Amino acid sequence: MAITDLPLFSMLRTRMQWHQERQRLLSENVANSDTQGYRPRDLAPLQFDRTMRILTSIGLDRTEAGHIASSNAPSSQSRASQFGGYDVRPTGIAVNLEDEMIKVAANQMDYQAATTLYSKSLGLLKLAIGKG
Repeated sequence: MAITDLPLFSMLRTRMQWHQERQRLLSENVANSDTQGYRPRDLAPLQFDRTMRILTSIGLDRTEAGHIASSNAPSSQSRASQFGGYDVRPTGIAVNLEDEMIKVAANQMDYQAATTLYSKSLGLLKLAIGKG
């Protein structure tokens, strides 16, 4: 089995590619913040529902009646937030520079978290096979 076949690495790679594309769109929004008629664009949030169902379908067996049953229900924190619309100012400009910069900063932090998790996971695999 190749490393690229592992669900964790596949999801992280997809996530990093999504953040790269989002950064490109957000930078276009910032660059066109003074352009009349330009509407800001953003990517829809990633949905890993199918993969998460596969990963969480593996349950724990209860060997004793007193053991707590496992719950495969998704947490309330995993719900994606809905994007709101945009306001057009009287000048015809729809890009709010402050909002776009907040999105850029959040996107950068999320990308760094994904790359850190990816590199730490690779380090754990190297350690497991004795090359770490």
